[in-house]
Order: sequence, then C-alpha cells, then structure tokens
Amino acid sequence: MGGVNEIGSNKAVFVATTPPISAPPSQFHSPSLSRSPLLASDDHIQPANKTPRISTPRFVTPLGSPIRRALQLTRLDPHDAWLPITESRNGNAYYAAFHTLCSGIGIQALVLPVAFTILGWTWGIITLTFAFIWQLYTLYLLVQLHESTETGMRYSRYMQLCNATFGEKLAKWLALFPIMYLSGGTCVALIIIGGQTCKMFFDVICGGTCTAQPPTIVEWFLIFTSAAVLLSQLPNLNSIAGVSLIGAITAFGYCTLIWVVSVIEGRTEGVSYNPVRGSTEVTRIFDVFNTLGIVSFAFRGHNLILEIQATMPSDEKHPSSVPMWKGVKIAYTLVAMCLFPLAIGGYWAYGQRIPENGGMLTALFVFHGKGTSQFILGLTSLFVIINALSSFQIYGMPTFDDMESVYVKKKKKALPWWFRAILRAMFGYGCFFVAVAIPFLASLAGLVGGIALPVTLAYPCFMWLKVKKPKAFTPIWCLNWVLGLLGMALSGVLVAAGIYVIIDTGVEVSFFDPR
Repeated sequence: MGGVNEIGSNKAVFVATTPPISAPPSQFHSPSLSRSPLLASDDHIQPANKTPRISTPRFVTPLGSPIRRALQLTRLDPHDAWLPITESRNGNAYYAAFHTLCSGIGIQALVLPVAFTILGWTWGIITLTFAFIWQLYTLYLLVQLHESTETGMRYSRYMQLCNATFGEKLAKWLALFPIMYLSGGTCVALIIIGGQTCKMFFDVICGGTCTAQPPTIVEWFLIFTSAAVLLSQLPNLNSIAGVSLIGAITAFGYCTLIWVVSVIEGRTEGVSYNPVRGSTEVTRIFDVFNTLGIVSFAFRGHNLILEIQATMPSDEKHPSSVPMWKGVKIAYTLVAMCLFPLAIGGYWAYGQRIPENGGMLTALFVFHGKGTSQFILGLTSLFVIINALSSFQIYGMPTFDDMESVYVKKKKKALPWWFRAILRAMFGYGCFFVAVAIPFLASLAGLVGGIALPVTLAYPCFMWLKVKKPKAFTPIWCLNWVLGLLGMALSGVLVAAGIYVIIDTGVEVSFFDPR
C-alpha cells in the first residue's frame, strides 16, 4: 500500500508518493491521532530535508488496542499542528482547571435568583442541585469520550465527536446551530455585557464629577470589542491559559463580592418569598418551564471540554482523561461555591424584587449603590469586564479554529500571522455589529437555554451509548437513555415555553438602539 503512514510508539514513518511538504516539527512528535482522517493518500507530509524511507509496520500506537494493532494503522492528521485548538499539546490539569472555570462561570449565573422567584425556595434548590449533578455527569462522559482505545482517535472538537457518532448530516441538524451560538452568540452577549459594565465602571469612577463627555453605549461596545480583538491575537488555546486564569479569578471574585455584599447589607425592605404566579394556568406552567431554561443556561462550557482536553498530551499509560478530570473537579468545586451562594443568598436578600435584567449585578447597584463603598462597586464592575474579556477568548477559539481550518486544509500549511490577525478582527467586529443590531439578546435567556440544552445534558448521553455500547437494560444503559430522552424532551418544552413567555410578556425590541 503505497503512501500509507505508519506510527511507532514515539515517531512517525511516511512513504510519500508526492513531493515533500514542509511541516512544523511539533507535528511529528504530537500525541494527536487522526481525527477523521482528513487527508487523502496523496496528502502525506514528511519533515523537510529528510529522505523518505520504508519501514516494517510496528502497530504500536499510543491508544492502541490488540484488535487495532492487529488490523489497522493510524495516520496523523497534519492539520492539527496548524490549528489553534491543537497547535500546542503541552497542557496539564491546572491549565484545564483555568479554562474550565473561566468558561463555566459567567454573567448568566447572576440571574439564578430570578428562577427562584417562580420556583420558590424548595423547588429552586432542588432544581439547581439536580441540574448541577446532571451537567457534571455529562461533562464526565465527554472527558471519557475524548479518546477511543478501539479506534485510536482523539476527538478534539465537540462537533467532530457528533459527526463520528451521529453521522455528518444528522450532526449538522442536531448540534451545529447550538454549538455556533454557544461560541459566536456567547461572544456577542459578552460584548453587550462588557460594554454596559464599562459604562457602569466609568460612572462609579467619575461619581458625577467628570466634566468630559462620557462615551455612548455603542462607543463602549466598540472599546470593549477592540480590547477583545487585541487579546485574541494570542495564537492558540494553550497560549491563553494565563488569560483564563485571570478570568477565573475575576469570575470567582465578582460572584463572591456580589453575594457577600448583598447578604451583609441584609434583606431589602418589603421583600417577599411568595412565588410569582401567572394569571392563567397555562401562563404559570410556561413560566416554570422558562425558569428551568434560565437554570440550564447558567451551566455552560460543555461545548469547550473536548477542545480543552485536546491541548493535553496523551498516551496509553497516561491518558489525557486523568489530568482533565482532575482539573474539572477543581474547577467545578469553585463553580459550586459561586452558583449556590449567588442563587440562595441573592433570593434571600432581594426575593421577588430581584431585577430580571442583570440579576444580582443590577440589584447591587439599584439597592446598595449609595450605601456601598465606591471601591467595592468599582472593583466588582472591573472584575466583570476582565472576566468578559477573558471569556471572549476561550469562547471565540472554536470559531477561530473553524475559520483557519478552511485555509489549512486547502493550502496544507499554517495560516500566516497577518491573515490570522485579519480573520480574528473580522470575527470580533462582526460580533460587535450583531451586538449593536440586537442589544436585547440577553432577554432571550430562557429560549436560548432551551436550544442549547441538548449540547450540555442530552447529546453526551447518546454519544456515550453509541461509542461505549453498554449491555442493554443495565443500570448505566438505562441511566443514559433516561437522561438523554429527558434532556431532549426538556429542550423542546423549554423552547416552546421561551417563545410563549416572549409573546405573552413581550420583549423590548430595539434593533440598532442599545441602551
């Protein structure tokens, strides 16, 4: 078989039928195995200035199984060495914790007390606890599915795993839009949040004493976007580990500051804990389902787990799942320390008076803006801005990877730095345009939570069943089927509820008029 790649335990041997193509040295020592494989037989790459030679197949691969070693060879995908997600594979458990924490905590967690206004104390706590355990379980499934001991493949992207399990056509219908929203849509939401918080920070610092004309909200959006685009020039996912660390610290910081200040200041005057009830039975039912969408939307980042794990080295003795799960456990311990106090402490402090738009952050300024230290208010706003900038980088990385893959697959070489800068600037300012055009995007949290819910709670269960093939009717088989079907049913109901609530209560639509 002319032109077949062969992989030894630590090095690759190639038989090339076409002139050699230069590739970065990291490609030939990368522990990554083929994703699809994506190359045809004439796409093989060999190190520059080396003469091809023929070697006897060794059938020893980092993730090989006895059957696989006996029956097939594995090919490296040279594209991986040039794409931002897999360009560097020297990550570790700490990097994983930084990325996971930065992507797992966001401003959407601040609206969790709003869910309690509908569900009440008991059902609010039960729902939040069940959702946390459920999403942590599906996250564990994704970590285990990242690499297959049977095929030797590393699924370095969520969409790639969907394609392998559901088939390309079905995967596009099921997962493409939610994943695109969770990347690009989240970046748009971060620009809206970051720009609005920049304005709040400016107002706190000036305190009404500044004589200069403050920037408009659109100008604040532009300032935030420009900072995000500048930061996005870091080349790959591992290179932003420090950014994710700062983002994780600031996320934990502003969550803690907000709930601590709210609890210390005490309950607001006239606070009530009676659940809000709609005027009709149908309205009450859909309000509950819409609230469940808000809770599910608070848990994010599953669409990035495989990408984060792809930055780690892996072999048969030291699979990447071990350090990845260690990092996840660290991160989600801190996530729980943020989400539960925010939801419970926020509802205790504000009850039904919690603002629907902005949640705890808005409540802090509305109810305690005058009595709280300006330093605390300014520090909280600054933390939100820094976290939004950091989160923009990790949520934008899958889109950067997709854009660059088009060039890499066609040209079979790395993207030039200037072209990379242009593409990322185009993405950033494209998100800015959408943020200005649709500034009410945050009001659709319940609807969006329903659309994106299967990516977090349902698809991992079905993918685990398809890949692992457990024996029918065993406890683990039943558990995954129940959770998967429940997740899909819940998604459909949440989408319907979100649409109904929007129609019933209305959303202040203001195209190209951010306020």
